[in-house]
Formats: sequence, C-alpha cells, structure tokens
Amino acid sequence: MNKKPKNKTSTGFKRSRIAWLVSCQFAMLMGGAGMASAAEYFNPALLEIDNPAQGKADLSVFEEGDLQPPGTYRVDIYLNGSMVDTKDVVFSLVTNSSGKKSLQPCLSTEMLKEMGVKTGMYPGIAASDACANFTGEIPQSAATLRFDQQRLDLSIPQASLNSQARGYVSPDKWDSGIPALLMNYSFSGANTEARDNDTRNSNTYYLNLRSGANLGAWRLRNYSTWNRDSKGTDHWDSINTYLQRDIQVLKSQLTLGDSNSPTEVFDTVPFRGLQLATDDDMLPDSMKGYSPVVRGIARSNAQVTIRQNGYVIYQSYVPAGAFAISDLYPTAGSGDLNVTIKEADGSEQNLVVPFASVPVLQREGHLKYSFTSGQYRSYSSDVEKTPFTQGTAIYGLSHGATVYGGLQAASKYQSLAAGLGQNLGAIGALSADITQAWTKQEDNPKDSGQSYRVRYGKSFVESGTNFSLASYRYSTQGFYTLKEALESYSGGNGYYSDHKKSRAELTLSQNLWEKAGAMSLSLVKEEYWNNNRSTESASVGYNNTWKGVSYGLNYTYNRNGTDSNGNRTYYTDQIVAINISVPLSQWLAGSYATYNLNTSKNGNTTQNVGLSGTALADNNLNYSINQGYGSQGQGSNGYASADYKGGYGEVNAGYGYDNSQRRMDYGLQGGILVHENGVTLSQPLSETIVLVKAPGADDVSIASNTGVKTDWRGYAVVPYATAYRRNQISLDTSTLPDNVDMTLTSTAVIPTRGAVVRADFDPNVGQRVLMTLTRADGQPVPFGAMATNTSGKNGNSSIVGDSGQVYLSGMADAGKLDVKWGNGASQTCQVNYSLSEQSAGSGIQMVNGACR
Repeated sequence: MNKKPKNKTSTGFKRSRIAWLVSCQFAMLMGGAGMASAAEYFNPALLEIDNPAQGKADLSVFEEGDLQPPGTYRVDIYLNGSMVDTKDVVFSLVTNSSGKKSLQPCLSTEMLKEMGVKTGMYPGIAASDACANFTGEIPQSAATLRFDQQRLDLSIPQASLNSQARGYVSPDKWDSGIPALLMNYSFSGANTEARDNDTRNSNTYYLNLRSGANLGAWRLRNYSTWNRDSKGTDHWDSINTYLQRDIQVLKSQLTLGDSNSPTEVFDTVPFRGLQLATDDDMLPDSMKGYSPVVRGIARSNAQVTIRQNGYVIYQSYVPAGAFAISDLYPTAGSGDLNVTIKEADGSEQNLVVPFASVPVLQREGHLKYSFTSGQYRSYSSDVEKTPFTQGTAIYGLSHGATVYGGLQAASKYQSLAAGLGQNLGAIGALSADITQAWTKQEDNPKDSGQSYRVRYGKSFVESGTNFSLASYRYSTQGFYTLKEALESYSGGNGYYSDHKKSRAELTLSQNLWEKAGAMSLSLVKEEYWNNNRSTESASVGYNNTWKGVSYGLNYTYNRNGTDSNGNRTYYTDQIVAINISVPLSQWLAGSYATYNLNTSKNGNTTQNVGLSGTALADNNLNYSINQGYGSQGQGSNGYASADYKGGYGEVNAGYGYDNSQRRMDYGLQGGILVHENGVTLSQPLSETIVLVKAPGADDVSIASNTGVKTDWRGYAVVPYATAYRRNQISLDTSTLPDNVDMTLTSTAVIPTRGAVVRADFDPNVGQRVLMTLTRADGQPVPFGAMATNTSGKNGNSSIVGDSGQVYLSGMADAGKLDVKWGNGASQTCQVNYSLSEQSAGSGIQMVNGACR
C-alpha cells in the first residue's frame, strides 16, 4: 500500500525534472538563436535521469561537427588520392591555431618514408620517432579522417615526395606466401553414338594437369596432359617441369628446368636448362603478357583442338556458329597456335592464329635482358638434345628510341641479331631488325643467310583506328632458325620441313562514326622456300548494337597452295556468318535470344536459333540451348549446354545431335590446395592465388569473385591475384551467418609471382546476446561502461547503453564479462553468464546478467 504513492511521487519527480531540463535546454537554444557564434549543446544531465549514480558524462567531443573520440582506428590510407596502405592508426584530438578541433593521426617517420615522403628535407620530422608532426613541418600538407568511410586522406605536395611511378609497391611489402602443394586440373570428354553407317561410335577424353609446390620464394611446377583418341589410344605428355623463383634485386626470374626462351628478339626456343630473365611485372606500370583470342566459325557441333609447338594445350566442344576462346594457358611466350575444328561429319578446318609480340619499345634507361643456357627440347623424341646458349638485351634510349639484339650459339647453329625501335609520335611506333645465321643441317652443307623484319603498331584515337600488329618478315634461302636447324636431326622421323620465305600479317580494328559500330580486319600470308607452298587467310568483321540488340557479320577466307610435280593446286574456302543477340531480361533475367547463320562455299548453310544466359543468385550458372537446320541433306541439329561455377570447382555438360550422330560432352575444372591448415578445393587456379582464412565463418561469399565461398571450415581460394600489386580481398557481409560477427571484412595482400598468400580474417563466432547488467544494489550498470568478453578469443568489447543493456556477439555458451566505468574499485564488476544452446540462425538471445 505504501509503495504506490512512493512510485507515483518518484515518477512525478522524474517527469518534472525532464520537463525542467528540456525547458532549460530550449531556453538556452532560443536565447542563443540570435548569436551567430552560438554552439550546439546537449545537456548530459538528461542521461542521469534513470541512473543518477553514474555521474556526469563528457560529451564535448560530439558537440563540434563530425568529431569522434580519440583512439585507435583501422583505416585505409590514401596519399594524394591513391591508396597506399590499410592499418591501425592512433588518432588524437588536436586544436589548430584557429581553435578548430580535429582527429590527427600518429604516423612515425618510418611510415612516412615508406610512403615516399622526403623526410630528410625536414629536420623536425627526421628527429621525431613515434609521431611525426608532418602537417606542421611540410607546408600545404594536411591529414583528414573520413570516419564514415574509415579512410585517412593525406595531402602532401609533390615536391616533398620521392619520384615513384603510379602503382608502385615497395618490395619490402611483397609476400612470398605460405608453403603449399597445389594442383590445377581440367578434364573434358565426349561420348558419340553413330546414327548412320558412315559414322562410328567413339569416346574421346582429355586431361590437363598443372601441379606444383611452394616453399619460401621457390616454385616447383609441372605441366602434363593426357588424351585418349577415338581409337582408344592413350597419350601422356609431360610438357614441362621447372623450378622458379624471383631475384628481387635484379627484378628478374630464375628458371631451372623446362621452359621457353623469350620472344622479343628471336623466335621462342624450348629448352631444358637455366634461364635468368627480366620480369617487368616487378616494375611500376609494367607491360603484361597476353594470350591471343582464338576466333573461328564452326559449321556444326564441333571439337576445337589447339596446339602450340606440337603440344595439345586446349580441347573443347562448341556448337555451330562463331566462337571465341579467350582462356588459353599458353606453354610459351610465343609460337603460332594451330587450331583444328573437327566438324560433326568428320571434316576438319585448320587455321593458324599468329602469336607474337608488339614492337619492343622500352622506357628510357630501362634494360630488359635474358640469358638462357641448356639443351634444345623438342616434342619429337628423335631430335638430338643439342646444347645451346642464347642471350638478348633491349635498352631504352632517349627521344623514344630502343636498341636491341642478341646471339644464339650451338655446335650446329650460330646467329646474331640487331635492331632498332622508334616511337614516331603521331604516326605510331616502328621497329626493324636483321638476323644473320650460320646453319649446318643434317645431310646438307653449311649455309648462311639473313632475315629482315619490320613491325609497326599504332592507335589513332581521333579516328578510332588501332593497328594491333602490322609486320613483314623476309628470309633469304640460306637463313634458318635454331628450331629449323636442330629439328632436321631427327633421323628422318618428324623432319622439320617448313622453311619460311616470308610472312606478312596485319590486325586492324576501326570504330566507325557514332552508333555505327566497329569493323575488324586480320590478314596473314606465308610463303616457303622448300616446297613453294603458300598460305593466305583473311577475316573481316562488323559488330554493332541497337537498343540492346547486338549483331555482327563475319567473313573468313582461307587459301592454301601446294606444288606437286611442278603443278600448283589451291584449296580455297570462304565462310560467312551472321549473328544476332536480343536481350530478354524483361521476361527472364540475364537471358538472350540468339540467331546465327553460317554458309560455306565448300559446304552447307546452317541456321541456328537459341536461348542463353545466366542464372542463380551469383550468376554462376551459364546455360545455352540451340536448334539448327543445315542444307545439303544435313537436316536438323541441336545443342544444349550448361556450366556451373561453384566454390569447389567448375563443371559443364552438353548434348548435341544431328543426322549422323548424338554426342554427350562434359568437363570438370578446378583446383586443389594443400596447406598447413588442411585441404581446400577451389575453382581453376591461375599462376598466383590467395587463401582466405576465416575459421568458423562458413559459406561466406568473397566479393567480386563469382561462386567463390568459404567452405565448411571457413577457408576459400581466390583463384586470381595480380603479382607484385596490391589485391584487396573483401568478404560479402550480407552472406555472414547469424552467429558470426567481424570487425574487419577487408584486407590487402601483395603476392610475388606464383605465391599462395593468406588473407587472414578473425571472425567472432558464437551467440548474439542483448544482456541487461545489474549491480549488487539492483541498479543498472552505468551508461557508457565498457563490457569486455574475457572468455572469447578476441576479447571483444561493447559499450553499455541505457538501462544497463549491452549487445555482444561471438559469445560462447558460458563465460565471463569484465565491466568497467571508472578507475575506482567500486567502478568495476564481473558477470558470470550461461546461455542456452541455440542454432546459428535463431537470432538474438535476451538475458539478464548479475554484475558482482
């Protein structure tokens, strides 16, 4: 009976006190409304109403602008707009000469030096140690914390910075990675069922294995292939095995074992031995190597096989129509790609895709070199393993000039090369060289000759014209390459008979006027000395879009001429292809309707209609359905395929049919990584990869990597990383499980070539709890107290809110909290808690905690 009046009086007191405080606050604001210099003010007494024992809270840091309390924050550091690092930085509250407060970073002299600041120019910075006052020492410099982005912007005049190229990363930040075993596999197969008497049942299979081991800076690699042809014959080939590491002081790669020589000066030579060669990827703004895109037109459901230097490096299956293969993994830096398109009726198309480098211009003062010594390595086992040595050098001069040259020496062959490249400014870049060779082929007298080569490249931005490569090469009758000379020593088996006389090639693209599309042109012509043979090929293409509809027209011309008993015979074929793609996203997300027409002078005409697109939440399923009809009695044909890219690998399957056969083809690609924490499966691996380690955070997607997710243990492999460059690895926070909370979801790694680097994340795995903390006297723990989970591995902390409530994540089922709101013994207490077991998706558990 006595409690009701007491509660009523207490409640009334609180309400009257709130009204008084609010009226005072309102009066202060109104009274200062006419003063331009009046500052916003929040009366901290409002926080004491429900908890008068806590004392006054100091909220002055929040009264001006967007200030935050001083402390340690993890931030992305940007220098003059370019990101340079991500790290924990201590910030303190500083008041400038005008009285304005801001959070300023504590950056050591060493940290500034790493970022390229000329600390020696400023004695005040050079003399400091922990916190350098660079904003006071360097005129017009500033540091601004963008708290909402966790970003620190540093502005420093260029005169106070060392001269560094864009994208420079200090070598002391390069990460050689962790010890690991890795394997990349790619399997494809097809089972064909005959439907007429002219076709036989057959089964073909192809396996590509790239395996290796990493220890420190050393990389051991092997590249092997296996295939079984339609006759059931197995073929195993170990294409190369080598040991490699970088030599950072020389900006070079050391290779021991099987590899291929560089291609800038001489044609590539496969060898077994030693090679030391410049790696431009270690340099800022380096030139990246490339693999050509193989384009062609299949008249039916066809098998595409690509060979380089005699080895099968790619095999897959395509439906009728134009195709483009852009995911090659070449075995050498050069060497033409020989493409075989095997049609459903057994006929074959053969074409050559040029694979060569552009003019060899270098920046002024830059030396690019290579030294190779070992045995010549041929795909034919009958060729003698002749020792040879090769050296090349390319040096950039002033005024846009480059000189280059080299030598090759073997017991049966010697050659010298010299050349000059020149940047011609508005009209492009040109290089010209001459090679003198002395050759002793088997059963032939010693011979000598010269080879002359001119290469040209230019992009005309104003007209949208791009000469990717225009070159011409002429060799006298007595000139042979090292490969031509040594392949002659084969005992009559696999004699290297092609003796090139000249080669001309041109690749041209042209953007037309606005909305008029683009055209492309490719021309190749080769002539030979020994059999008076010649080959010619040309392709012309036009592509454009109109209101989302893509369409193109392609024409291909092939002419092969051979001499037999003095009579020249020409084999000529011409193919025209038309393709149209119409987006259907309005009805089916990510889908396209397609139409293709192909007609061949020596074959039939086929027409195909189809539906293709992507599906699933991460767009990691690609599908395609085609139905076609062919003339000359071929009748109808069809092909359907699907490709799924998951975290553990990639799988594809297809089914096709026509009048003569039915074929089921399939493939499986992926990677296997063995490391100190276990085994992780992945998508197909590139040269340099990242292992994501987030123990306990399962099924979390890696941002910007389709289909890549952590496995049941919290590990994942990012299959593509750029060597010697900063790679940002981020977790998709929207896919975090309910029982996982992470303070940091992004980190940067800088791998060396071939490295397996680890991106470590530290997730808080456990229950999520909203706990109400009360002290021994029954009063709630004061607002602003810090509650720390001492039982968790991370010791995560949270601030106590109103009425003693605190939110904590990553909580074990039982444990202890340390709570502190002051330095006195009476301002700390501990909570021993016990939670009921819950599933990961059960949400937030609300409990009470006695703090004693």
